[in-house]
Amino acid sequence: MTRRWIAPTLLVAFWALAPATATAGQIQGRVLLTGEVPPAAKRPVTIDQYVCGTEKEVGDLVVTPAREVRNVVMWLETPPPGATSKPLPDPEMDQKECAFVPRVVLVAARGTVQFLNSDRLLHNLHSTPKQNASFNRTQPKGRTIPITFANPEIIRLDCDLHSWMRGWVVVADHPFYAISDGQGRFRLDNLPPGSYTLQIWHERLGRSSRPITVTGDAATPVTIELPVK
Repeated sequence: MTRRWIAPTLLVAFWALAPATATAGQIQGRVLLTGEVPPAAKRPVTIDQYVCGTEKEVGDLVVTPAREVRNVVMWLETPPPGATSKPLPDPEMDQKECAFVPRVVLVAARGTVQFLNSDRLLHNLHSTPKQNASFNRTQPKGRTIPITFANPEIIRLDCDLHSWMRGWVVVADHPFYAISDGQGRFRLDNLPPGSYTLQIWHERLGRSSRPITVTGDAATPVTIELPVK
């Protein structure tokens, strides 16, 4: 299905945020959904119900009652020259009750994701990236499978045994990436004053970019509004 790419509205908001303690600037923000919030979609489960249950939420759009959106990925199109930030750690992605947890992880290029299986049944990890090696690995309970990703890319992950399961690995080419949390909040640290382009991606709401300016060593608060698709 073809998606329409719609640029979000980036608003400089004056809602209260904790003051920045770093000597460099920060972007502190949250992501809100505009338009009518769709009901959470669910799919019936017909196999392995003793672990998976009888239905599963699709999980491709998680929104709080305050319209805050989870699992939106933000990053700087071009990192600031000479600026340093903590390197992205190698993350873990588990399989719990027939869902990838967390649904979206960040990993640095040439970093490794540790894939776990906490379910008492067999899963498999299947992905066909464009810039990284494809893989299709069966995974019984208790086995950890490390997979290294060489090149920056947004990668979809599926389980062929449980068709509703979906996860995402975002392979980053620099440390200035963030994922919105359960309250739609995100933060990018250690930014010298200047103008940047903020890239925004969500599996259902699409991808867009917006300019943003960081001034001084204080936090720059922003609200990103994404339209429903």
